[in-house]
Formats: sequence, structure tokens, C-alpha cells
Amino acid sequence: MPANLIPLLIILAVTVGVFVALYFLGKKLQKKQDEQQASLDAVAQQMTFFIIDKKKLKIKDAGLPKMVYDQTPKYLRPFTKLPILKVKIGPKVMSLVCDAKVFDTLAPKQEVKATVSGIYVTAAKRIRGPIVETDPKKRKAQIKEEKKAAKAKAKANKQK
Repeated sequence: MPANLIPLLIILAVTVGVFVALYFLGKKLQKKQDEQQASLDAVAQQMTFFIIDKKKLKIKDAGLPKMVYDQTPKYLRPFTKLPILKVKIGPKVMSLVCDAKVFDTLAPKQEVKATVSGIYVTAAKRIRGPIVETDPKKRKAQIKEEKKAAKAKAKANKQK
């Protein structure tokens, strides 16, 4: 047996082992995600609220119940930022966690009809208010252009 063949077989065996382990781990995680999605759908309810503000905040600064902070794994607490909506539901002002896809489509100062599961917003539809560009690439380009225009304006004011 050639000397180069043995290390290649060992590498091949390790790679196959890793792929098999990832396959079974993926199946297990997919099953867990499906169960969680089913439980979210079971307790979901429709709400109409007014979005006061939207930000990505750390869990501690978000104004969420203490139980949410306690249930978050310790290694995620200092670094994780969540998409948070500050909303007015009737006379009450609350902070809700929002799905990332839904967060990009919402704008502050608009009324929304949303599907809420506990404190988690899973879907939202605008009732009144401005239309927000949903394509993140277009939004990033728009923000970049606004920054360039602001810099150019500041530079022109400085030169005067």
C-alpha cells in the first residue's frame, strides 16, 4: 500500500464521519424547530398596534421581562442584539421582539395589524403609514447615498 494512500483514507473517513454526524444533528434540530413553530402558531393572536419606535437592542437594554433575560443562555446575553419594537396597544406601551424578516418591512410611526405569539411578532401588515422598501440591498444603497449627500453638504458648508 502506498504511503500517501493511508493519510488520504483517514481524512476521507473523518470527513464522512463529520458529514454523518451533521446530518443527524440537522434532523434533530429541524424536528425541534418544527415543534417550536407549531407551539408559536398555537398561541398566535391578531393584534392592531401603533409602532412608536424600532431598534436592535441588547437583551438587557430592551425592556423585556426579566424571565426572558434569565432564559437566555449566558454566553449570548452580553452580545446578542434583538429586533425590538416599542408599540402602543390601546393605552399600554410595550416592547415586543420581532422576527428579523418582519422587522425590515416595518417603519416607526405606523399602524400595523400583526400576528403576535406572546411577545414575539411573527407577521405584520401595514394598515396606515408610509410604505417601506423591503429589499435590504436597496435600503442599504439608499442609506449609503444619504450619508454621501450629508458628507458633501457638510464639506460644502465647511469650505464657505
